Amino acid sequence: MTSLKAEAFTPPSLPAELLQSCALTDLTDSPRVGFRGADSAAYLEARGYRLPTLPNQALRQEDGGWVARLSATEYLLLGSAADQGARVAAEENAWVQDARRNYLLPRQDSHAWLQLSGEYCSAVMAKLCGVDLRLPAFPVGAVAQTSVARINVIVVNVGTDDLPTLQLLFDRASLAYMRAAMLDAMAEFEE
Repeated sequence: MTSLKAEAFTPPSLPAELLQSCALTDLTDSPRVGFRGADSAAYLEARGYRLPTLPNQALRQEDGGWVARLSATEYLLLGSAADQGARVAAEENAWVQDARRNYLLPRQDSHAWLQLSGEYCSAVMAKLCGVDLRLPAFPVGAVAQTSVARINVIVVNVGTDDLPTLQLLFDRASLAYMRAAMLDAMAEFEE
């Protein structure tokens, strides 16, 4: 997992103790891949993945990675920090087109991936997004496909009881813009 230096993502005057309250991490270089098609669920289950039962849900895997179900037949695999995404990268490399209706959707080059964590992450997102991303309305494992700072974004709640965490995936060409928008929204929490 790649993480840029904190000063690249956090307002310079932000106290160190607040980093735990509101932090932004760039996971764009971490492996992720999608699969779509009527046979994708069977394909992924045969490869040992646990799948969400409904669209717009995500399940944490035993290795710490996540599988998000984006529609009836589309899945997004997010690599685990524990193995630096090796399992997900291997899935992308091992895939071969065959007679099954299961199509690879490479996401490494198309989607940037940011993680917003800490006590204030839902308050930060409230400034940028019309969807209520507070824990009661958006529990761990929830997925929203929405607009954030006027960009189409997939938001996945991957938090824990100890650390609220949202992961955002969006058009890679918008990474600098989204990073700046997130930092601007985070600035309020300096004080």
